[in-house]
Amino acid sequence: MAFFQQDPALEDMAQAILESTWQTFPALQRDQIALTWLVYDAPVMVNTGGAIAANEFWQYPVRGFSYRGIERIYPASVVKLFYLVAMAEWLEGGMVKDSPELERAVRDMIVDSSNDATSLVVDTLTGTSSGPMLPPGPFETWQQQRNIVNRYFQSLGWEELQNINVNQKTWGDGYYGRERAFVGELYEQRNMLTTNAVARLLHSIIGGVAVSSTRSQQMMQLLKRDLTVAPAPPGENNQITGFLGEALPKDAQIWSKAGWTSQVRHDCAYIEIPHQSPYLLVVFTENSALAGDRRLLPFISQAFANAY
Repeated sequence: MAFFQQDPALEDMAQAILESTWQTFPALQRDQIALTWLVYDAPVMVNTGGAIAANEFWQYPVRGFSYRGIERIYPASVVKLFYLVAMAEWLEGGMVKDSPELERAVRDMIVDSSNDATSLVVDTLTGTSSGPMLPPGPFETWQQQRNIVNRYFQSLGWEELQNINVNQKTWGDGYYGRERAFVGELYEQRNMLTTNAVARLLHSIIGGVAVSSTRSQQMMQLLKRDLTVAPAPPGENNQITGFLGEALPKDAQIWSKAGWTSQVRHDCAYIEIPHQSPYLLVVFTENSALAGDRRLLPFISQAFANAY
């Protein structure tokens, strides 16, 4: 049972957007895109500053639609959203001690999508570090430790998180040493997420019920994007240009986390546009020919912004 209700009206609109996308970007195959879309009807119970208790929040019906929303896809930097929530949980429970350096790393992981910052965050969450190969015994212990974030998300009991994997760091050039051994010869232990899993986690953050009301608000502050920034120059990214935020009107508000490699281009966002119902949109695309195309996600985003 999904945490949202599949809505026929939203399905009709989303299917029309998908057809238009495939027509405009013919290189994009039907099995190379996945998306989840939630619409928050009045009374809106998200972005309330934590005014709604968790048990009440999860009782609210939410209309939605997903296309291939349960397909496991390499998430690139979207996985950092999960490390953000895990770190909030660790800090809330006193499992790690806060510090200016840890705060800097968490901020840079989300705001700038820094892989170096993410490395410190994962090391702090798991009590491990990267480095040369380890003997079998210590390596087994190391792997158990690296799976602690997976175990945390499994403990939430959410159906959407049952088949995800969030135990790998994000890299610029790739895996080396014990990290290369850990990801598997065929990269079978890569991070894997679904758009439904991302949607539920983001839904909990904007609902103010991820870890705690205060922690959720802190996470929202990090996810907030400025739509008035100058476009990123070719070859650089600001998580707006070439992503869902680019197509929005300047008076819109967006909280988001993008991810991209030479093979994939993803974004997940909660969006508020004046005089419209707020909505959440997660889009994953897998196509090496389109991964660098800055038109794809804005095209999709504009269509959803204009859908109702």
